Amino acid sequence: MTNKESYEYILKLLPYTEPFLFVDDLIEVNDMGVLGSYTYSPKNHFYRGHFKNYPITPGVILTETMAQIGLVCLGIHLLTQKENITDQLQIAMTSSEVEYLLPVHPGEKVLVESEKIYFRFGKLKCKVEMRNSEKKIVCQGVISGMMKLPSQQPLSK
Repeated sequence: MTNKESYEYILKLLPYTEPFLFVDDLIEVNDMGVLGSYTYSPKNHFYRGHFKNYPITPGVILTETMAQIGLVCLGIHLLTQKENITDQLQIAMTSSEVEYLLPVHPGEKVLVESEKIYFRFGKLKCKVEMRNSEKKIVCQGVISGMMKLPSQQPLSK
């Protein structure tokens, strides 16, 4: 499987759809991290009220974008190395500590890069940063999540 085919496979396994999918492209994926991008459409509903007359992307959406690209895509890559899956993964974010440094405006494209801290017992922890088109850091932090294959025990009952 080529890198492009591998990346498309990862994107198909993401458990999100529009309007809550914040991954456009995967540029690089390896066992230690991910580099991917997303462009925030000016038509996104959250811009209508955040903030009045000065729309910027909410921090929770920036965090979600970093989690989808930097954590979930990496987790899918790591899990699917052992087993070819076609069903949806069970995914839950367990913690995030993110520092916001610059605003992201409607129409902006961002690059998200993650670096694996550890992956064991289904828990993935990554250092993640987001940069704008000027390569300035928009936000950065550490995000963790639990991931299970459909054949494994559920995350919770």
